[in-house]
Formats: sequence, structure tokens, C-alpha cells
Amino acid sequence: MLETHSARMQAPFAVLGVRTAGECLTGIDYLPLGAPTLAPLDAFSREVCRQLDTYFEDASFTLDLPYRGQGSVYQQRVWEAIKRIPRGIALTYAQVAAQIGSAPRPVGTACGANRIPLLIPCHRVVGSGGIGGFMHSRSGRGIEIKRWLLRHEGVRGL
Repeated sequence: MLETHSARMQAPFAVLGVRTAGECLTGIDYLPLGAPTLAPLDAFSREVCRQLDTYFEDASFTLDLPYRGQGSVYQQRVWEAIKRIPRGIALTYAQVAAQIGSAPRPVGTACGANRIPLLIPCHRVVGSGGIGGFMHSRSGRGIEIKRWLLRHEGVRGL
């Protein structure tokens, strides 16, 4: 997996593996803390890393990068709804489902298929009884990353 990244940068909670195709972001992988970093291989990857660093310093910063999210028509609908969730707000899977005329479980599945976290902020979608899942898990490292991101953006109580 490591050789496919155009950059690997240290974040407060993980090493982020940045994937690009030309001047288009195609993925961000959450790698374990301590994974080797990789200096950006080109100007676009440098810009991705610069914007991510700025977001980690200031949660009010809006990431503005061209990206390509590959998914089904349904997944695209879910991701568009999630992109409209304001920073500092968390909606439940059921609330997102109601917005698009769906059920909560497929919304969760679409969140899990998101390859461009942070730009498509699936961390802002939570369970009706608490934080819910993240990175296909309900505990451990993925949930700690989700908690960090929500706290960073000002969401409290999860």
C-alpha cells in the first residue's frame, strides 16, 4: 500500500497517505502513527499536504482541492449530503438518510466506502446513541480518530 502514495504526512492522530492522479486527489489513507512519512512527490501533493496541515492547525480552514470520489450513484448522493454538514455539527445516520430518502444502514455503508475523508467529512455522521462507527469499526483507533476530528471541529459530548 505504501508505494501508491504521492505523499505520507504526519497528522496529530495518524500518518496520512495521500493518493493523487495528476492534479486530482483520489484518496487519503489513515496509516498507523509511526508509519514512514514520504515527502510530496510533486507540486499538487505539496498543496494537498499544505492544506491538510492548515486544517489541523485551524479547524475553520476549508479544504479546497479537486478530487475524484469513485462510488455508486447512491454513495455519491450520500457523500454530497455529508459535504453539506457544517463544521462543528454532527448528524446521525438516520438524519442523513432522511435527507436523501434512504435508510440509516446504507448511509453507514457509504460512509465506510469513502476514500476521501476530510474532504468528504464522514466523521460528522454519528450513531443515534453516540459516536457510531468509523473505518469499519466501533472501537479502537478509528473511533479515536473520529473523536479527535469532531473535537477539533468543536463538536462536544461524543
